Amino acid sequence: MQEKPEIIRSEIVATTQLFCIERMHLRFANGEERVYERLLGRGHGAVMIVPMLDAQTVLLVREYYAGVDRYELALPKGLIEAGEAILAAANREIMEEVGYGAKQLEIINELSISPGYWDRKMQIVLAQELYPAKLPGDEPEEIEVLPWRLDNLDALFAREDFSEARSFAALFLAREKLQHG
Repeated sequence: MQEKPEIIRSEIVATTQLFCIERMHLRFANGEERVYERLLGRGHGAVMIVPMLDAQTVLLVREYYAGVDRYELALPKGLIEAGEAILAAANREIMEEVGYGAKQLEIINELSISPGYWDRKMQIVLAQELYPAKLPGDEPEEIEVLPWRLDNLDALFAREDFSEARSFAALFLAREKLQHG
């Protein structure tokens, strides 16, 4: 196993309300030195939820994403608030975004978003035994909720407005979990 590089020094070069950019000066075991930059997330982590309306139907949301400047279909997700447990955050987010709570919540994986540039990981939570429950969210407009059958994922993956890699991965993970326990 390789030895981690030594951090010679690091400094924060920019800060926004969501991120800090850190410049890291590194020395590798072979003596090579490099400068890397990475995003440091602010806050307490994030969750992405796979809300299962029934054994075959997942609930997707359509909302505006500024990064790609368009409306996209994706799984509901959000930030974990200070002092909030992962599963409580997942349940709160689906109540805010899809209008359901879940009696059964399970963390099925943890995904890094872009490990070369960002320190954050996202908890993937499978939500089952849904019941109607709506909480006000912080979205600027009403979120459209779209039910989608797991046996029709190929059609979803072919859509131009479904491009978020985390949602792809989470759906594969959830489908595998549901099929094989």
